[in-house]
Amino acid sequence: MAHSSQFDRREFVRKSAAAVTGFSAAGSFTACAGPEAIEEAARSVGMLSRRKLPQCGREITVLIGAGSWDKAAIEAGIRCGVNYWHAVNEWQSGDVPQAILRNREAHYCQICVDRVRGNHETGDIDDEEHCRFVREAVRRTGLRYFDDMQFHFGYHSVAEVKSNPRFVRAFERLKKEGLVRHLCMSQHSYKGNSRVPDGENAAEILTAVAEQGLFEHGQFIYSYGDSPSINEFVALARRKGFGTIAMKTTRGAGRMQRDAAFMKKFPPGTTPYHALARWLTTQTELNAAVIQISSLREFVDTCSGAGKAMRASDTEAVREMTAYANREVCRLCNECLAHCERNVPIADILRFERYAVDYGARDRARRLYGALDLRADACTRCGTCTARCSQGMDIARKLARAHALLS
Repeated sequence: MAHSSQFDRREFVRKSAAAVTGFSAAGSFTACAGPEAIEEAARSVGMLSRRKLPQCGREITVLIGAGSWDKAAIEAGIRCGVNYWHAVNEWQSGDVPQAILRNREAHYCQICVDRVRGNHETGDIDDEEHCRFVREAVRRTGLRYFDDMQFHFGYHSVAEVKSNPRFVRAFERLKKEGLVRHLCMSQHSYKGNSRVPDGENAAEILTAVAEQGLFEHGQFIYSYGDSPSINEFVALARRKGFGTIAMKTTRGAGRMQRDAAFMKKFPPGTTPYHALARWLTTQTELNAAVIQISSLREFVDTCSGAGKAMRASDTEAVREMTAYANREVCRLCNECLAHCERNVPIADILRFERYAVDYGARDRARRLYGALDLRADACTRCGTCTARCSQGMDIARKLARAHALLS
């Protein structure tokens, strides 16, 4: 339903900030607001609405949580009914909220499982290693089991979906052991990737997975301004009963909020995170979405928009955000990679740049960037990638800035 109160952006931010008085170090996972601030934030947001994942019928909140959320935001999310938690294998035993441990059956906890002996491009699918990883994560977190076992980064091609059963085999073994219950995936695009022979785009692979019928739901990169192929897949998934959860959704919202010139012209009565949450949860056919949240203030700003109808200010905001993102933030479609003469991993580099700039996770971004076999300084600034970019973004300039930030 539409939010009835109309107030200017300054008042919105003031009210959001009131819930987090005294909270410091936004983006720090170890920082923790006091109980009163968390309770006030939860009251400001209220209970989040839920939707069913079509194949299994489980009801999950329209915005799901993540293990990488700020600790105070996680506690507030639990109070607001968030019941699906992405990538909780990132938690150590002391990180798992007591509210989840005490009421384990009320929460769906997901583990992300990566390829082994390499990265998401070069690694292998190995059922023995995947089983070992999940068993260790169950022991370490104390969660007893994971509701969802996610194939992180997904398959390279439709052919691999059909010919390599080892991830599904690992799931079936672990399910018999009572350590996992449902099978899901996240999918990136590999079309044109020189390190992935015959790689295909995310929409093609997801379509094959949905038609195969072994996975219950999938996460994929989705935000304003997305390509028609992903929108077509979302419509197909709805017909097939395959669940859809958007990831990498902010597409520059963090940097927008810090851009004083941009925010000065921003539509009054909303913010980038607030408008994004309304758009994702009411204007798409998605079952749910995950938005990275780095502070309690950001939790209030974002989640207070979830499930609420778009207002004129939100619609205008999304238009402004799309234009900004098209200039400044890579959509991570990977379409340009096939045309890079040096095979620079453009999408990976600009994904890490998002982690640093928009999520405040600079240490993680630098660690991931440092592990690449080819970095942004390999770019010759030939301009071929920019000519192929559907956004028309100056990729060479973005790569140079990313290298200065992350190296």
